[in-house]
Amino acid sequence: MKVQLENLVLHMYKTGIGYSEAVREFEKGFILTVLQGQKGNQVRAAQDLGMHRNTLRRMIHCLQIDIQPIRAVARRRPPQHALLDSPKKTERAL
Repeated sequence: MKVQLENLVLHMYKTGIGYSEAVREFEKGFILTVLQGQKGNQVRAAQDLGMHRNTLRRMIHCLQIDIQPIRAVARRRPPQHALLDSPKKTERAL
């Protein structure tokens, strides 16, 4: 992983990306990855990141991260046919 990171840094340097922009993009990507892993749950994501949830919320705002798509995926319900085929539903019907 260290080699991959070094190659990324070298590529960013050669393409003229400044330090502050690079740090911003890293933070944004890291936070998005953790939020997706926690299905949009900001409390659990903040715990994983080692920060207070208010700090995470502030960073989401400052980095202009759109969390609506993450929340939409997390709130999707399984299709109705999947609910009807579940063992619990079948057992209750008997």
